[in-house]
Amino acid sequence: MKKVLSTLLVLASATLHAAGPEVEDHPLRAASGAAAAGEMVSLSLADGRSFQNYVIGLDEDRPAVLLIHEWWGLNDHIKEMADALAGLGYGAVAIDLYDGKVATDPETAGAYSKAAGEQPAEALEKLQAALEWLNERGNGQVATLGWCFGGGWSLQASIANPRLVDATVIYYGMVSDDAQRLQQLAAPVLGIFANKDQWITPESVDAFEAALTKAGVPHQIHRYDAEHAFANPSGPYYADAPARDAWAKTMDFLGENLNVD
Repeated sequence: MKKVLSTLLVLASATLHAAGPEVEDHPLRAASGAAAAGEMVSLSLADGRSFQNYVIGLDEDRPAVLLIHEWWGLNDHIKEMADALAGLGYGAVAIDLYDGKVATDPETAGAYSKAAGEQPAEALEKLQAALEWLNERGNGQVATLGWCFGGGWSLQASIANPRLVDATVIYYGMVSDDAQRLQQLAAPVLGIFANKDQWITPESVDAFEAALTKAGVPHQIHRYDAEHAFANPSGPYYADAPARDAWAKTMDFLGENLNVD
């Protein structure tokens, strides 16, 4: 089932995304005041394979956020989001599920996300390793946060590792209407969605919200009159006011569920 869902995610994304001009200064990063640069850190899996992560602000006194990239890969946009979180008092780790590959056109991004989606066990293994590492090096509180491709994996990582996750944030990623599966979540969920999204449709969000309620999972669902990927200022569907409001709600949610100074 995971493989089928991941394949559908890739096919639907291919019809919705288009490469847009890069924005030189990410407005959300500028608003946060973050200026420090992070570093790439290699983590190992049980069989000795390694994967890379962009790390900034990680400290034993800080809660941590695991960021999961869009279908483009771990690019500057995602690193800037990690920088913004570090500037707000969080440790931030942006995982690389593409083993160093970054796409700049939809065709390549689709190929990369399809390859990752066809190996869900490997992606979940990397996410678990990153979550375990964060729990050992932060203050023991960890949230997952992902956009689009990464939004779906944010949910899946939290379902698979409930003891390691204290909050889950999903930006227009693939969701589930399976209440029994969602019952595995042990932490509250924040969902950010777009009413004009042709992939994660309002109907699918309705079903997700109903399933969360049935499963007894605390949640907040916010919807905006915008297109899919509206929170990415380097893409063609960026909507400034909704993106800023969604970011403010994300910060409120993290602040409510993680102890940040």
